[in-house]
Amino acid sequence: MTNQTPTPNTDAQPSDTQETLPSPLRCLSGALISGGIAIALYLLTSSIAQTFANKPLSTTNQTAIQLAITVRTFVVGMSTLATVLFSIIAVGLFAVAIYVSVQQLKNPTTPPSYAR
Repeated sequence: MTNQTPTPNTDAQPSDTQETLPSPLRCLSGALISGGIAIALYLLTSSIAQTFANKPLSTTNQTAIQLAITVRTFVVGMSTLATVLFSIIAVGLFAVAIYVSVQQLKNPTTPPSYAR
């Protein structure tokens, strides 16, 4: 057996590279898209819930009633979950846009000077 020492990775980037933030415009456009999807999902969820409420079950079988209630609850719950998820994403992206704007105002970036 031979003891092998690990070789340094020459492809790795230097550790002093600056992390780049997304632009506020990109964050706001993502927030608008996510908000639009959330609004559409809210309208869909409302429509589904109203449809289920206006159409009572036409059976007397207790097992069928319990199964129908379970399926209806699952459908409305999944639709509500998707609505809430896209709403949270929209609010988060809007908050990131504010954060990035404040960071850009505090630390304006200067274009890199290329030394020859």
